[in-house]
Amino acid sequence: MAMPRDLCFTPAGELARLYRARKVSPLEMMQVLLKRIDLVNPRVNAIVTLDRDAALWQARRATAALKRGATLGPLHGIPVGIKDVTATKGIRTTYGSKLFEQHVPDEDAVVVERLKAAGAIILGKTNTPEFAFGPNTTNAVFGTTRNPWNLALTSGGSSGGSAVALATGMCPLAEGTDLGGSLRGPAAYCGVVGFRTTPGLVPRYPDVLGWDSYSVEGPMARTISDTALMLSVMSGPADDRAPMSYESDPRALLAAVRRPTVKGWRVAWTPDLGGLLTVDPEIASLCEESAGVFGKLGARVQRASPDMSDVPEIVRLSRGFLMVARHADKLDQWKEQLQAGLVENTVQGLALSARDIARGELLRTQLWHRVRAFLDTHDLWLTPTTATPPFPIELPHAVEVGGQPLGKTMQRSYLTYAFSLLGLPAISIPCGFTKAGLPVGLQIVGRRRQEIMVLGAAAAFETARPWAHCIPPVVNETR
Repeated sequence: MAMPRDLCFTPAGELARLYRARKVSPLEMMQVLLKRIDLVNPRVNAIVTLDRDAALWQARRATAALKRGATLGPLHGIPVGIKDVTATKGIRTTYGSKLFEQHVPDEDAVVVERLKAAGAIILGKTNTPEFAFGPNTTNAVFGTTRNPWNLALTSGGSSGGSAVALATGMCPLAEGTDLGGSLRGPAAYCGVVGFRTTPGLVPRYPDVLGWDSYSVEGPMARTISDTALMLSVMSGPADDRAPMSYESDPRALLAAVRRPTVKGWRVAWTPDLGGLLTVDPEIASLCEESAGVFGKLGARVQRASPDMSDVPEIVRLSRGFLMVARHADKLDQWKEQLQAGLVENTVQGLALSARDIARGELLRTQLWHRVRAFLDTHDLWLTPTTATPPFPIELPHAVEVGGQPLGKTMQRSYLTYAFSLLGLPAISIPCGFTKAGLPVGLQIVGRRRQEIMVLGAAAAFETARPWAHCIPPVVNETR
């Protein structure tokens, strides 16, 4: 049996092989993880509702199934963390809000259904800002999730709890959501993988906006093969409860990471979306070096970007519309209890006219066609995931970049939000550390519905620059 320390950071795919070889059991794995959670979670506050008894019961059932030679799903006995905005039947789901502090759903989200059907064990819920709003994972119900590389800094948002749970070895897989960068930003800040896929690949239900083309649910993991494994379970058949969903081939996702290559591919690299924003110089340098790795792997790398100058205006208009649709009905009764930034953005949305919203969609369409033409001549597009390193946890968002003040501008999020507007698959992968020892993420963007190419490129980079999991200081300090 692997030593407990090693076991906590064992990839999910390897765990599945260990289970089948009877080297370790799901029950032994769960017991090890629960000890890790008891040791580390009080310092980072990543898992906010731990379903301990049910997880142990499921682990015993999974162990018994192995012993009797039952048919096993691809995630049999693998513990998974679920973000606290995703419905879990019988497990408290608060959305990080006092309004739902004791809420227990009576049905699972589609992704949770699929994870369970594949044999996964739901470990519990991971922290989120209120209603997944904001780049700092903090709320009035559970407090703040801390970055395991520096406890004084943010884990990012809004899937910060999932990112930290992964980074600290408290679970091998975790689910998250992403509107403007909520899978990718925390992944970059915590040194893990977060994959925002094309809207509809992963069916999203329940959701008050059935035709929302901005928000997605997606996988988070510590390796690319685990990311592909989790996504192969979350995707697959279309589901009529999610009208934007479409059918996909999970086997192709798994095959994409087995013998990856980018030889001959045309790769665009830009640190700042063609001058749209300011990026921390150290992050830009590390990501440029990482872009060079693709050249060494046989790709043709070129610094290039289409005109992205309309992104700020489209973000302003589309964000306002979404905030009104999701939260305006709460203002009359609960305005004082809601997070200040959420209220502010919803009020700004209410001030928009029909003409404003229409203009946002017109600009978005024009941007799409510029980027579509650009990707006709490029197979991949590389950028940094974040413009800044993790910022102090007491701040709601980054306030400066490269020594320049940001104020309340959304500039800090344009690197990720731009690709949410376009519905393109975008993954954040670890690509190094700053001199202060903080993780940096590289964002790989592909063409619409080309998750296979994105996964393949990420796997090729991982092979060339393995990020064999470095242990965050908080884990070493609590041994």
